[in-house]
Amino acid sequence: MNRSHKDACATNRRHFVNRSFVGLASLAVASNGLIASEEHAEEHAEEHVDAFSQSSSASHSNERFLELTKSLLVDWCDGMIRRQVNNPSDPSRHGALICPACSHIHGRCSDALYPFMHLARVTGEQKYLDAAINVYDWAENNVSQPDGSWTNDINPKAWRGTTIFGAIALAEALHYHGELLDATRREAWTKRLDEAVGGYLYRDFRKIDFTNLNYGMTGVYGFHLFGNLLGNPKYTARSDQFAKRVKEFFTDPNMLLWGEGKPNDNRSGRGLLPVDLGYNVEESLNGVVLYAIEVGDQEMLDLATKTLNGHLEFMLPDGAWDNSWGTRSQKWSYWGSRTSDGCQPAFSLMAGYNPAFGTAAIRNAELLQRCTADGLLHGGPDYVSHGIKPCIHHTFAHAKVMALVQDRAATLPKVDDTAPLPRAVADGVKHFSELDVWLAARGPWRATISAYDSIYKTKKSGLLQQPTGGSLSVLYHEKVGTLLASSMARYEMVEPLNMQPQPGRDFPLTTRVERHVDGSWFTNLYELDAKVSTEEDGENVEIRVETFLENESRELISEGEAPWQIQYRFGPDNATIIVEAPEQVSPGDDSLIVPILSPAGEEVRQVSDTRIEVVKPKGTVVIESNATLSVQGDPTKRVFNMVPGAEALPLEIKIPAGNDLATRCVISVI
Repeated sequence: MNRSHKDACATNRRHFVNRSFVGLASLAVASNGLIASEEHAEEHAEEHVDAFSQSSSASHSNERFLELTKSLLVDWCDGMIRRQVNNPSDPSRHGALICPACSHIHGRCSDALYPFMHLARVTGEQKYLDAAINVYDWAENNVSQPDGSWTNDINPKAWRGTTIFGAIALAEALHYHGELLDATRREAWTKRLDEAVGGYLYRDFRKIDFTNLNYGMTGVYGFHLFGNLLGNPKYTARSDQFAKRVKEFFTDPNMLLWGEGKPNDNRSGRGLLPVDLGYNVEESLNGVVLYAIEVGDQEMLDLATKTLNGHLEFMLPDGAWDNSWGTRSQKWSYWGSRTSDGCQPAFSLMAGYNPAFGTAAIRNAELLQRCTADGLLHGGPDYVSHGIKPCIHHTFAHAKVMALVQDRAATLPKVDDTAPLPRAVADGVKHFSELDVWLAARGPWRATISAYDSIYKTKKSGLLQQPTGGSLSVLYHEKVGTLLASSMARYEMVEPLNMQPQPGRDFPLTTRVERHVDGSWFTNLYELDAKVSTEEDGENVEIRVETFLENESRELISEGEAPWQIQYRFGPDNATIIVEAPEQVSPGDDSLIVPILSPAGEEVRQVSDTRIEVVKPKGTVVIESNATLSVQGDPTKRVFNMVPGAEALPLEIKIPAGNDLATRCVISVI
């Protein structure tokens, strides 16, 4: 890099830092041995005088949000350092983050360099700077490619698209904390970033929708960041090129971002586009919001407000993202998606447009904290109770956004949790016609019913079947929390190196009707043409489903079979599932399966053949039926599913053959 280009980069970087209002008073760290030269020390002090003056004039302390995100960041970074290899004689492992759950090293673990650099600056502790340098060096030795990319895995033929996320992490580290590096290392890291952007990324990220949309939407912000940091207008031009197309990818009428499919504009049998809540809120929308704020694009900010409002409808009152229905729900981890970053940047930075966005950022961070143990984010609420080790990928991905909101603290609007989430105050039924998903609310109950038929499929995978067929994919009670949360019909590791094996038997957590005939499994979970209608009065909300039982090949048990009728009724006192079987056309074994979420240790009482009680910390859940009700297997044990990382009590209600009465399951909380 020649001197004039270095000067231009430095100038652009200063302008970018100033325009972004980097400052936090807490970032003004005294000299502690981390700053490697007088030149950089002067720059460091100069930047922080400005940062301090901006921070001290901020009108919002946002104390709760900043304390929460800082606490997570410190806990996670310390947890990752405890798993970092320290063996300089072995460059294939030195600096890598060892995953407790996986037998391989995750190629993207160098993303952690940004949160490490942030803590190096605000704490002055050398261990964080060492961790950042070592994990960067590991990536250069093991996943760096001649075209500038970093592969997702330790295999030169592995997917390279995740280079966009690694490049952003490196750019943010240099942008906010680059002065911690000595001049030689800082120049080398900057040069390496330029190789990634000017090589692989500029070559392959030519269109915003060249693959799943989360890559292009992230690139909207990424190329803008790269252009400003590196002083190269062709990168910002690529960002602006992408930005012109952002508005094309939103559904009508709820402004949900689509594009998470194979292909990304695939239309389902119902004519529906592929939408995945997890990737949208934890990755794509961050790119849209960060770009719009940086360039001051008010039209895009207004668009961002509308789409955040649409997505926020699906947040449960406890901060969970209800991605039970999403096209990529095979990676649903209750709090979000397994390998994306987190919703905090978009929702906190946009809280000035809707205070409930701030509530969402806080509630979800609180949920992440509840799912954290021993310094690592676990992939669901019941990993610890079921003895499942956490994948470290969740932690290094989500640590990045906690560092980002800390670094942008001075520019945050008011972020608190005084405004209620939409689903906390909802009443009645809302149909999302672009999904054929219904959200129901009455009294303490919140429910999701899905007939969404946009099925994600890759060249190597089978049908990655999320809940459909009019299934009850989520049931939440305001007193005791989530009681039903769906999984895939059959767990499949569509991304073997990014997902964990299913422990024990693969028991789907989705509430369903099922029939076993000669060892074959037929269920409404595979039915793509279910008909759904709704009705409500002053007391109850009712959703009626007409559906068929099919096997994985979409085959009926027999030709000419009549449909099953399923009703979901929600009232102030209980939630009821009513199943009416068609005339039996062949002998079978029919059941209504209701897997009640219940971590190990909760007391289960079989009161009678038709009543079971589950004792939870804030209430007792009562399940009653007019047919035989039992726990499949040992009632002291739980089934566990990696989607969404929860344990459940597998309840089965036998549907009597030839019974003219509808089978009922009534759930209440006392």
